[in-house]
Amino acid sequence: MVIGVYVGVATVGIFVYWYMYAETGDGHTLVSWSQLSNWSECPSWAEGSFKVDNFGGFDFSNNPCEYFTKGKVKASTLSLSVLVLIEMLNALNALSEDNSLLVIHPFVNLWLLLAIATSIGSHMFILYVPIMNKIFGIAPLNAHEWFLVVAFSVPVILIDEVLKFFGRIKNEREL
Repeated sequence: MVIGVYVGVATVGIFVYWYMYAETGDGHTLVSWSQLSNWSECPSWAEGSFKVDNFGGFDFSNNPCEYFTKGKVKASTLSLSVLVLIEMLNALNALSEDNSLLVIHPFVNLWLLLAIATSIGSHMFILYVPIMNKIFGIAPLNAHEWFLVVAFSVPVILIDEVLKFFGRIKNEREL
């Protein structure tokens, strides 16, 4: 349950983070929590009170409210990428129910490593092949955005290591 909650928080969290804080060099406009959480009311906001910069091939000059619908491609891509990476890291966590990754090295299961590499390779394929971008409705990520994906994903390993630690303590007490 703890890991599942973290997966949800990280996936939604990076989406929100991109809109509110991430200055990733793509030219998108940062918005406030109030604007993001009430985006559906954007058309009723006072004329000219909400302005966004054009970015990613989108022109928001006629309707800046489209920023929250058409403009969310990058935020959605970040969320998808976090989900993919977290699940691949979580697969590593599953190598052992109780033992740390420092004890059970990932190389004990080369098939798992191959499956992880294939999954990440497939994700890269849909990210960086232009026709796949259109099919999946995503956008390529730059280095800073990948840093964010890793930063939001890696804590799943630390959380599972803490859970395994307490599991080992519980098991030792039961013996």
